[in-house]
Amino acid sequence: MLRLFIVLSFMMSCSNAGKRKRISPKAQYELGLKYMRRGMTSKAVDQFNNLRNYHRDDPHAVRAELAIGDVYFKKRDWVLARMAYEDFSRMHPRHPDLDYVKYRIGMASYKSVAVRVGRDQTHTQFALDSWKGFASRFPESKHLAEVERLSRVCRERLAMKEIFIARFYKRREAWGAVIGRTDGVLYNYQDSEHLPKALSLFGEASAWEGKEDEAASAVLRLKQDDPKAAAKLEKQVDKIKAKLEKRNR
Repeated sequence: MLRLFIVLSFMMSCSNAGKRKRISPKAQYELGLKYMRRGMTSKAVDQFNNLRNYHRDDPHAVRAELAIGDVYFKKRDWVLARMAYEDFSRMHPRHPDLDYVKYRIGMASYKSVAVRVGRDQTHTQFALDSWKGFASRFPESKHLAEVERLSRVCRERLAMKEIFIARFYKRREAWGAVIGRTDGVLYNYQDSEHLPKALSLFGEASAWEGKEDEAASAVLRLKQDDPKAAAKLEKQVDKIKAKLEKRNR
């Protein structure tokens, strides 16, 4: 009796395996989507991987590759999501949904950005780099407006990080380092709302370094955006100049 039960169980398992093998690529893909919607990450990824591995010539296999990134993105596993999207981008550089893929690559990095500006902003730079040239490459993309908006957010964050570091050096009177940081903002983020702050720090540091022409240029440039800040900086530069002259007598 026991032997008969084992034989029947084996036959049923073989029958179920045969049924699984006969599932069409489309059905496998839809099953993977079903798992993804239900939050069954492992099953969804396994389903998409099986489809990709055993039906490479089927269009649903390509969709499955892209869906793997979506599964990880939905799970908020930003590292694996980014890796999956990047793999897809390399394998299918002319895919019609490439704009979506590039958008998601940047978003996976953007979602990992540190909230405090004083923290490491590597992911902010990654996101910005991922979206570089997006407008010229995908001018009709429905994701363009969001990419441009978030790119501006990234640029402002990176500019503020440089100013944060410059202020750190200012407290230590490391004026050369202040100039180095703020000069980067003046060169790389000329449209930033934080530009006046950078100009003020640059002008002050230049004055302490005895670079009168640079300090005067900072005052002149600041007058275009913030006349009050420019007047304040001008007075500050004059005071610094007087202190240096007194110190050198």
